[in-house]
Amino acid sequence: MMNLSTVQAIDLFCGAGGLTKGLEKGGIEVRLGVDVDPACEYPFAENNSGEFLLKSVTDVSAEDIADYYDGDSIKLLAGCAPCQTFSSYNQKATNDDARWWLLLEFGRLVEEIKPQLVTMENVPGLEDQDVFLKFIENLEQQGYYVSKKIIDCSEYGLAQQRKRLVLLASKLGEIEVISSAKFKRKKKTVRDVIGKLPAIASGEASQTDPLHQSSALNELNIRRIRASKPGGTWRDWDIELVAKCHRKASGKTYPGVYGRMEWGKPAPTMTTQFFGFGNGRFGHPEQDRAISLREGAMLQSFPKNYKFVSPGQPVVKKTLGRLIGNAVPVVLGELIAKSINSHLKELQSDKKL
Repeated sequence: MMNLSTVQAIDLFCGAGGLTKGLEKGGIEVRLGVDVDPACEYPFAENNSGEFLLKSVTDVSAEDIADYYDGDSIKLLAGCAPCQTFSSYNQKATNDDARWWLLLEFGRLVEEIKPQLVTMENVPGLEDQDVFLKFIENLEQQGYYVSKKIIDCSEYGLAQQRKRLVLLASKLGEIEVISSAKFKRKKKTVRDVIGKLPAIASGEASQTDPLHQSSALNELNIRRIRASKPGGTWRDWDIELVAKCHRKASGKTYPGVYGRMEWGKPAPTMTTQFFGFGNGRFGHPEQDRAISLREGAMLQSFPKNYKFVSPGQPVVKKTLGRLIGNAVPVVLGELIAKSINSHLKELQSDKKL
């Protein structure tokens, strides 16, 4: 007999643990995280209760992971496959990209393990892809009720302009993402999240938090950021500051780089390059620098004390930028957990369980 008070999860493509942390905050026990990236092991294991398995999902079998569930628990399998292939930022992706088929590997494990619940999140661009439609078809053929929804994460308390596709599937009955009103999380701004962090200069690191460090800017970029207004673009600059590529007709349609964020609004979507001033609107609202690694993590709704690097190890911006930018925002994991809890409570109240 199923224990309706216990939902246990396995998090495929777990990354640094953003989804897992959110699921745990929402009351779901995550027993295992699986990822092929060795850099994910420390932050996942250090900040969460589940174990970490360093392995490619393509090489994972049901026998490798099924025993992490207790026999009487409700089983949740989460699989947020890498999104770069489907992202609007990636204009060069083709069907030959191996990441395109990782979703089918997730589908294979769903079929082998037969969990009662399945969830995934990804970029909205996945919604119309054949591989996603095939994934849904396979779920429905296995008896799952499936719902999908593109949500504006800023409506659910993420201080970021980020839209994500969320899929929920259940063998127990109809399921859907709960509304922002039911989630009861107020909207947040950049100021709400990072406004109280200590000021640091370009290229400087906080003495108390090694992740609160910013990339060094050269003299030209220092002049550029000082000429930048919150919410403005490089079009506000004197002509000698404008990059040559943007002076051409082909570059004039890319105003969303070399910009400052605004205190009173959500941040732009965090990418893996958020720590670079020239890679998007990632300039600090008032300090002459790009946002720090810690600020990027907090804007992804990681707790302020989330540990990404073991003591004594170097902070490698490129690696940490990848982990943070690719992470599922913690608040989105909470939303998924609360949607699942709402689903189970509704089934219990209707005496369908």
